[in-house]
Amino acid sequence: MGRTLQNTMINLGLQNACDEAVYQLGLDMEELEEIEEDAGLGNGGLGRLAACFLDSMATLGLAAYGYGIRYEYGIFNQKIRDGWQVEEADDWLRHGNPWEKARPEYMLPVHFYGRVEHSASGAKWIDTQVVLALPYDTPVPGYMNNTVNTMRLWSARAPNDFNLRDFNVGDYIQAVLDRNLAENISRVLYPNDNFFEGKELRLKQEYFVVAATLQDIIRRFKASKFGSTDSVRTVFDSFPDQVAIQLNDTHPAMAIPELMRIFVDIEKLPWDKAWDITKRTFAYTNHTVLPEALERWPVDLVEKLLPRHLQIIYEINQRHLDHIASLFPNDVDRLRRMSLIEEGNTKRINMAHLCIVGSHAVNGVAKIHSEIVKTQVFEDFAELEPEKFQNKTNGITPRRWLLLCNPGLAELIAEKIGEDYVRDLSQLTKLHKFVDDDLFIREVAKVKQENKVKFALYLEKEYKVKINPSSMFDVHVKRIHEYKRQLMNCLHIITMYNRIRRDPAKLFVPRTVIIGGKAAPGYHMAKMIIKLINAVAQVVNNDPVVGSKLKVIFLENYRVSLAEKVIPATDLSEQISTAGTEASGTGNMKFMLNGALTIGTMDGANVEMAEEAGEENLFIFGMRVEDVTELDRKGYNAQLYYDRLPELKQAVDQIKSGFFSPKDPNLFNDVVNMLFHHDRFKVFADYEAYVKCQEKVSELYLNSKAWTKMVLRNIAAAGKFSSDRTIKEYARDIWHVEPSDLKIPPPNEPREAGQDKTPNGTAA
Repeated sequence: MGRTLQNTMINLGLQNACDEAVYQLGLDMEELEEIEEDAGLGNGGLGRLAACFLDSMATLGLAAYGYGIRYEYGIFNQKIRDGWQVEEADDWLRHGNPWEKARPEYMLPVHFYGRVEHSASGAKWIDTQVVLALPYDTPVPGYMNNTVNTMRLWSARAPNDFNLRDFNVGDYIQAVLDRNLAENISRVLYPNDNFFEGKELRLKQEYFVVAATLQDIIRRFKASKFGSTDSVRTVFDSFPDQVAIQLNDTHPAMAIPELMRIFVDIEKLPWDKAWDITKRTFAYTNHTVLPEALERWPVDLVEKLLPRHLQIIYEINQRHLDHIASLFPNDVDRLRRMSLIEEGNTKRINMAHLCIVGSHAVNGVAKIHSEIVKTQVFEDFAELEPEKFQNKTNGITPRRWLLLCNPGLAELIAEKIGEDYVRDLSQLTKLHKFVDDDLFIREVAKVKQENKVKFALYLEKEYKVKINPSSMFDVHVKRIHEYKRQLMNCLHIITMYNRIRRDPAKLFVPRTVIIGGKAAPGYHMAKMIIKLINAVAQVVNNDPVVGSKLKVIFLENYRVSLAEKVIPATDLSEQISTAGTEASGTGNMKFMLNGALTIGTMDGANVEMAEEAGEENLFIFGMRVEDVTELDRKGYNAQLYYDRLPELKQAVDQIKSGFFSPKDPNLFNDVVNMLFHHDRFKVFADYEAYVKCQEKVSELYLNSKAWTKMVLRNIAAAGKFSSDRTIKEYARDIWHVEPSDLKIPPPNEPREAGQDKTPNGTAA
């Protein structure tokens, strides 16, 4: 979520008034804003997407709730010591959190372990351990529409009789100390992005958020006029018409068997009725196609922690496979491929398969990704129910990612096309008529230059590095991962360095290369990549021959509040994942909206950005998905490229020989070995095209006017990438609710009768 203060002032239309009031108190608002901690309660793009979605849902007047876990410690703080990443705990609640309100009156029990007892009256889950879920509510204000939605985050609490109810009063002190075991559930965020780690505590977290949330939703449904009761028993027929639940990846997949458990075991609905309601309630968003990221929980673990849920999953699977077998008799391989249970050394539950079978809609997050989901990853399921699979291209909120972080540019745009574009970003196309307006071109370039100077000052203050604000700011910020190919950027840096040293007199377009992002603490290769970038920076930044022509900076502790500073100052945005690996990307959209040009592969939303702006207005290079597939078929041989490309060979040899690590020449052996022998992401295959494309970037940068015109064509084409557009598509195609641009009257004005209930009916 990042910081909340400035976003709240902007959405309430109070920023100028607050700035002025604080100024009159002799304080500086910007200084005040810098004191607030980021709420870093998620990993990379998936977590940030949820935050943008909350802003858009409130702005569109949808009656929507965001549910999650109130981690005591969020994503770790990253320190760079001697070039290595070191993790520190993110104690973000140390000084309290003024935006949250604890709601103990809505506390709910969540059960773990125990056993299942079957009887004539049905199944009973008994002898469980209970953990209480305490909700904390954070307001989510819409933009200038007097709407405030809720983000409800659950915190784990031990019940007061924890470990004391079972006649073991022997050690009262120890029993109280053991309360920590229950409360550890919401202690810390697992810092993996695009990687599955099958730990018991993580599964507890996933079930914890799901069980508390579903009870909360059902309580609200029963209290509404729709939860009508036939003598004691609730009628749930209208449940899917009143409730839509969107699963953000497979992490909350246990919601599917949990809702079935509530309907069948507690509410005593017949299975078929319960299953119909469940399917119509859930929809699933897939966020990645990397196999190592797909959640596959060991059956033994689920059986121990959630015995009843395992039985329900088996029953879902049995009925699912019976259905497949009736359609495809004797096709045992299809049954194996489509089963929710994977046989092998350890039996595992494929959570993506559970989500597909238990949802009425499945979507990818960019056109190319949704195609890959349909034709490759889940092709058997798409063949069965093609109408279930959709695309919903991601977006970003223009409130935080333009108004808040780049007020200069936002104001320039408003002067030309009015202020309405903030709620309807498609209006940015009106900027096309100003692409040849010389004064406007100069003003846009001036705003970018001011942002660069400001960021350069920040870097000087924080990192004690002097950088040239007229150099091209070449920025690569995102989680550190092999598929995102920070290594390819690194090879390009080394290549530029070698060219400068080979011919110091030759014209070179000065660059400041900024790379930032966190590596998962257990991801060895990602940590080596950070060390390599810092080692290269050490050499490049201290070579007198290079001087101010080339500077390399690793941005420490990349997070939302730092993105808000670096993105508006960027000239060149690096989006260079191997085609077919980045589901969408959203950083790419933030840079586009903030006047950077993109160098990128035809991957994720880059494809649609090129479609919107025209491919000639992005720097597109490298293999397409088809080329990658073909190369896999032939077999990728890294040695071939190394032998054929002298500049690549020189750069790799320097890494290998210890040129960048003289004290330990073998330091980067693992990296080099990976690049030659098991590089799944084919860095060498795209290196040549990347370097050539970078030459075209430098050439254009020399012509400031032509560069800025291209920037303008990008900004004018960025309208599609508002999360408002994305959410309207979810609302119409999946949730079946109509967004309302009705501005609710402010609380100080009396409302007319009948205006007390939301017009939308459904809560998402």
